[in-house]
Amino acid sequence: MQLTFFGVRGSTPAPGRDFIEFGGNTACVHVELDNGTDIILDSGTGIIPLGQKLIKKNTDIHLLLTHNHWDHIQGFPFFSPIYQANRNIFITPGLTKLAEHDAILQQMSGSLFPVHHQSLSANIQINPVKESQNSWTLHGATINRLTMNHPGNGSSYVIEADGAKIAYITDNELYPPYKKETDFLDFVDFAQGADLLIHDAQYLFADMPAKAGWGHSIAEEAVKLALACKAKNLALYSHDPSRTDSSLRELESHCRDVVTVAEDGLQVFAAAEGMNFNFS
Repeated sequence: MQLTFFGVRGSTPAPGRDFIEFGGNTACVHVELDNGTDIILDSGTGIIPLGQKLIKKNTDIHLLLTHNHWDHIQGFPFFSPIYQANRNIFITPGLTKLAEHDAILQQMSGSLFPVHHQSLSANIQINPVKESQNSWTLHGATINRLTMNHPGNGSSYVIEADGAKIAYITDNELYPPYKKETDFLDFVDFAQGADLLIHDAQYLFADMPAKAGWGHSIAEEAVKLALACKAKNLALYSHDPSRTDSSLRELESHCRDVVTVAEDGLQVFAAAEGMNFNFS
């Protein structure tokens, strides 16, 4: 299994010279199984450069969406494979309230986009998984999901394949002021022993209480979860669009200091576009 970060920002893209090292594209992670299966986590603007890679293949594409907020679907209209004739693209929507499974397509309708989704050349299928079903198989991989704590809800995912376990838990508020959908200890069980935990770390303590309830976690909380579930690696993710390269380096260093104090072997880093991990 190989994993590559194509988009690491939350909320909005972050262009400019202060956002080059970690990148400015919104959420998108590509997982390629050893058997060649392509799984994409979210469809932010990071899916646009990923499309330039995948357009060279003719294999099926499996897109797992966490939820329908703009920064997680806004890259889809510019994803090159959707314009390929006979390309199969299967989309699993997140468990959201309201359950708008086709929101990613509806953004390409009316006055919202010049190309209507019904005109796309690819074979695009929306395949909701029953709400009662939280585990299924996908071409040799086991997919598990868990409801995240975020306005409108949504899904976190764990992918297990080729002897590796990846947990993708973004746009998740571990300690929200509203009624939790999922408790901290449930997330611990969900991500237990992960080779890589990708977790929302958009905020700092200095951002609180102004942004409490906005659906994102403080970076130290992500470290706490990684330590509790005994993850091997933690990718701090969904970077605030105002967080510059220098401030992200400081955040990364601070979180590593927390791990040092805990005397744990956890490897912590701020996710950056182009980072690649080979778990095979």
